[in-house]
Amino acid sequence: MLALSQPAFVLHSRAYRESSALVDFLTPQGRLRAVLRGARGKAGTLARPFVALDAEFRGRSELKNVSRLEATGFPMLIAGQALFSGLYLNELLIRLLPAEDPHPLLFDHYAMTLQALAEGRAIEPLLRSFEWRLLGELGYGFALDSDVQGEPIAPEGLYRLQTEEGMVPVGQFQPGVFQGKELLAMAEADWSAVGALAAAKRLMRQALAPHLGGKPLVSRELFMTLKEPVRD
Repeated sequence: MLALSQPAFVLHSRAYRESSALVDFLTPQGRLRAVLRGARGKAGTLARPFVALDAEFRGRSELKNVSRLEATGFPMLIAGQALFSGLYLNELLIRLLPAEDPHPLLFDHYAMTLQALAEGRAIEPLLRSFEWRLLGELGYGFALDSDVQGEPIAPEGLYRLQTEEGMVPVGQFQPGVFQGKELLAMAEADWSAVGALAAAKRLMRQALAPHLGGKPLVSRELFMTLKEPVRD
């Protein structure tokens, strides 16, 4: 089978047999799982997250073989909270993205998000943007400026999320609801609006939860334990 060269990022890698690694890659053609032989040598140094790669894969089954792996630039220097955020994105993709389901726009968005994390840009807007893109690519997206009936979101209204459908107006405040002005700010990615980022985090958790099942995200738990260094 002809091996085609394509850009790739490593999402996760683990030891496999004596000297190989079982690696989950993100490529424009989707998430691929492949065996990387000689993982204890030079190739193994590339099988780590946040390194832009050029890769070739062989095989017709779901489990491929890596026939070539080369770095296309310097590793992105992602540390601290940004590092945990990158691991969170990787875990989301492993858990939610079907194998060999092409999403070239999602791949590009992922690469841009990693670059932004490496540049030290504000983390929360980057995460919310990526979660929203991922939901849309998987067919789980919904409108933020209109409700399930197609009516415009009212700034002073209250709404709850109906999974995989969209926002439903509610008559009075109840746990888990969102203000219309928060939804409209999200629709415009206006993160300067009061409460917009916090509301977006709650909304994305609600939207992602049914697709993640009951198993918690390891990266989210690690992120919650991350403490800022003590300053003198």
